[in-house]
Amino acid sequence: MSQSPTSATARPTAPRAEEILGKYFPVLDHGFVALVDYMGTDECIERAARVSYGFGTRKQSQTRGLLRYLRRHKHTTPSEMVELKFHCCMPMFIARQWIRHRTANVNEYSGRYSLMPMLFYTPEQAQLQTQSRSNNQGRSGDAVEQATYDEALRRWNEIRKLSAGAYEWMTSEDLARELARIDLPLSTYTQWYWKIDLHNLLHFLTLRVDSHAQWEIQEYGRVMAGMLKRVAPLSYEAWIDYDVCGDRVSRMELDALRRLIGVGGEELRAQGASLDAKSLAELGLSTREVSELFGKLSPRDVPDFELDLSSARGAESFAEEFAQAVPSVDKPKA
Repeated sequence: MSQSPTSATARPTAPRAEEILGKYFPVLDHGFVALVDYMGTDECIERAARVSYGFGTRKQSQTRGLLRYLRRHKHTTPSEMVELKFHCCMPMFIARQWIRHRTANVNEYSGRYSLMPMLFYTPEQAQLQTQSRSNNQGRSGDAVEQATYDEALRRWNEIRKLSAGAYEWMTSEDLARELARIDLPLSTYTQWYWKIDLHNLLHFLTLRVDSHAQWEIQEYGRVMAGMLKRVAPLSYEAWIDYDVCGDRVSRMELDALRRLIGVGGEELRAQGASLDAKSLAELGLSTREVSELFGKLSPRDVPDFELDLSSARGAESFAEEFAQAVPSVDKPKA
C-alpha cells in the first residue's frame, strides 16, 4: 500500500534551499543547473565536528564561529558530511574540464543508448576573443571585429550542419549510435547528475569562479555558488572570506610583508621600506611572482552569487527543448 505524501521530515533542512529544489536555472544558450537534492546544513557540519550533542543546543553565532575556524585552519572532514546533488547541462568541452574534478559521483547522458539532441553552444560576440599573450590557455579580453565574428559563425554553422546531417542520416539508417556520434563537435550539449560533498564542491567552485577560469564554466560556477548559499549560508560566507577574497602567500611573500609590518617593521618603515619590484626580487621572487603578489594585495570586490529566481524554469521546458532537438529515427524520404 502506498503511503500518502507528507511534508514532515526529521531531516535537517534549509528553507531557502527547499525553495529552489526542482527549479532549473538557465546557463549559456541551452544549458542549465538544478539543485536536485541536498543532505545536511551548516548545523550538520558543526554536529559532525563536535560529535557530542544534538540539534538545537547552540546559538547561530557559535556555529558560525566554529565553521569559520574550521575553514580558516583547513579542517575539512566535517564539511564532507554535507552533500549536494545537481542536474547540469553543458557543452561537451566544458564537461571535459568539469570532469577533471574527480571527487564527485557522476552519471552522464549516454550517446550510446540515447539519441543526441542537436543543440550546439554558440558564443556571443563579446566572448569570441583573441588569444591571450600572457596565458596560453585563455582569451585576451579583446573581442574580435564584427566581420571576424560573422565569419566564425558561418564556419561554425557549416560544420554543425554537416555533422548533424551525418548523424541524422546514420541513425535513420539504423547504424549503431555509439559510432554515429563520433564526429559530433565539442559544442554539442551533454548533461549529467553530479553529486559531491561540500568540501570538494568548495574546491571546485574556488577554481571555477576564479577570473582565470574559462568564462563559460565560470557561468556554471556562479549559479552553483548561489545554490550553495541557500544550502549552507555560513559555510558560503567563510568560503567567500577565506578562499574567494582571501589568498595563499609564499615564504618569500611573507618575508616581504614582514619587512613592512613584522619584526623590526618600525625601523624599516622609518627607512622608507617599500614593496617595490627590486626589493621583492632580492627576496627571491621571480618577475611573475612579483606580479602575482601585487595582484594579491590589490583590493577585491566581494562577489554576491545570489540566484535570480525570476530566471528559473521548470524541468519540462528544458525537456521539451531537448526532445525537439533529437533527430527522428525514421528514414528520410527519397
